[in-house]
Amino acid sequence: VQLQASGGGLVQAGGSLRLSCAASGRTFTWYGMGWFRQAPGKEREFVAAITWSGVGTYLADSVKGRSTISRDKGMNTVYLQMSSLQPEDTAVYYCAALLVPPIVTSHTKYDYWGQGTQVTVSS
Repeated sequence: VQLQASGGGLVQAGGSLRLSCAASGRTFTWYGMGWFRQAPGKEREFVAAITWSGVGTYLADSVKGRSTISRDKGMNTVYLQMSSLQPEDTAVYYCAALLVPPIVTSHTKYDYWGQGTQVTVSS
């Protein structure tokens, strides 16, 4: 099992980014995928999640209205599109796989993790 997160970078406030998470392995057995972020000195925070079927999507209040999560099942890839980025969005963003339902916001329940991609938003 491997999760490869990419798409992070340096962006000005108000800008947009699309993060990608390419998954390999027995993805057909997974229930869902999530995105989390962790800023220096802070706990890992739930950002978004999607069921592997694509039917259910979930967004944290902090990004709701300016972010969407989607997946390309054929490509085994999950995307997090973020817009109107603010300096408080600066963090390392991680993708994670959830093997069993339900979708949860606790990072401790996720089974596999990618290496993270840095998002830095300048003011």
